[in-house]
Amino acid sequence: MATSTTVEQKRGDVCPHQIAFILDNWLRRLIQSPRKIVGEYLNEGDTVLDVGCGPGYFTIDMAKIVGNNGKVIAADLQTQMLEKVRKKATKHNVLERLSFHRCELGSIGLSASIDFILAFYMIHETGNPKGFLMEMKQMLKPEGKILIVEPKMHVSAATFEELIRDAENEGLKVLDHPNGKGGRSVLLTV
Repeated sequence: MATSTTVEQKRGDVCPHQIAFILDNWLRRLIQSPRKIVGEYLNEGDTVLDVGCGPGYFTIDMAKIVGNNGKVIAADLQTQMLEKVRKKATKHNVLERLSFHRCELGSIGLSASIDFILAFYMIHETGNPKGFLMEMKQMLKPEGKILIVEPKMHVSAATFEELIRDAENEGLKVLDHPNGKGGRSVLLTV
């Protein structure tokens, strides 16, 4: 019998760009404020990775927080999502603070030195959660942090605990299980 993790890993569903409006709208901002979710982990001048950025729901706010000396890397599997972020960044005058990276299926595929990584509602969409954890760890600066938030409707408590065990087995340390982040959450560091 397959475990829930195995089923989720094989599924590898990705939210299609055609319904990006579900991921970024005024109603979601009432429920999940990007600044409240990630603001406490960011500083001016930070280099940040928004992995699985989608249409840039968190990306734009993070770019505003890190300021002119900071950088946000918007990384997504779908070119169309990255284009949505680019348009939004232009509208909000933060395009110069962003760089764009198209991930490959099952891999981030990025070499960088990162202060903060956000993986919001996306680890369950990958076919290789352990691989993503390894890649994120390799990019993280010594004092850097990773915030993983997974939706309760898609990820069971047991599956999330298994993800945390995998993270610890990869050498990541749990700093916190922050509340109010919009799902099952863990804050990690090296």
